[in-house]
Amino acid sequence: MPSSRTSKNQPAKSESATVSVLDNRGNVLPPSMQMVAIVKISLPSSQPRRDFNPEKMEQLIESVRIHGILENLIVRPIPKSEEQYELVAGERRYRAAVAAGLTEVPVTIRVLTDEQALALTLVENLTREDLNCIDETEGILQLLALNLKLKTQEVIALLYRMMDESKGKVKGKAQKAPQNVLGNEQKTVVETVFAELGKLTWESFVSSRLPLLKLPSEILVKVRDGKITYTKAVAIARVKDSRERTTLLEDAMGLDLSLTQIKQRIQAKNKDGSSPSPRAMISDVSRRIQASKIWEHPHKWEKVQALLSQLSALVG
Repeated sequence: MPSSRTSKNQPAKSESATVSVLDNRGNVLPPSMQMVAIVKISLPSSQPRRDFNPEKMEQLIESVRIHGILENLIVRPIPKSEEQYELVAGERRYRAAVAAGLTEVPVTIRVLTDEQALALTLVENLTREDLNCIDETEGILQLLALNLKLKTQEVIALLYRMMDESKGKVKGKAQKAPQNVLGNEQKTVVETVFAELGKLTWESFVSSRLPLLKLPSEILVKVRDGKITYTKAVAIARVKDSRERTTLLEDAMGLDLSLTQIKQRIQAKNKDGSSPSPRAMISDVSRRIQASKIWEHPHKWEKVQALLSQLSALVG
């Protein structure tokens, strides 16, 4: 029986990380822990995390059914409401509790400003290992924007300027005073955020993550859904022809092409410069299937058989 299924049961005790919260006068407010009816908790209007792995969610739901919620959700009171709360951290656990049919959950109640709540929500979500790279990139930008008090596009511009400065590419008047191109305070904030997250440096974020936001929409969706890695996505995005790009994307997912294979296909296409004849295409595919001995890989061969069945149906 879940420890937090009904009001008669006591929640399982567990240690929960605490964060000192200050009121408007700078006084430390102690957290309040208690059981709260799940119907009194609502999701925030601005939620950085977008997608959850379905398989892992099912595992969590089953765990909650058996053991209950083992780590308190963090909520904050909604002003001018009758004991209503907004979820700050623990959305996966909250959704699992709802799916498992729990009527109340253990919570830690904190009095937080909108800015404090968003910061805590962002940090909590960004520490999740299963966060896809698109949501992670957008979440980091949101956290930087919050700390720098800038708009997201201004943060992106700032990061690119920092990269240019680090490479000595600063142009114009800024060259006369390179040490003052960017305020030291802004640079410190950026470096501190990345150091505390401990995932990657701001330099690698600029070079490998920001370009993801410029991916064609059809590729961006697949990366967000976890259907293809961002390294493969970036390579495929370099194909200018939309039809060829879509075909390569489908092949990359359907045939589980490696990054090397994707690059080889792009290079071959660029070298050729013209579309092969239908006869040449069929001959080339047949040759590559036989050379790869793909039937020795059950997972890939199953997908090939499905494609061959579709082709057979088309030609009658």
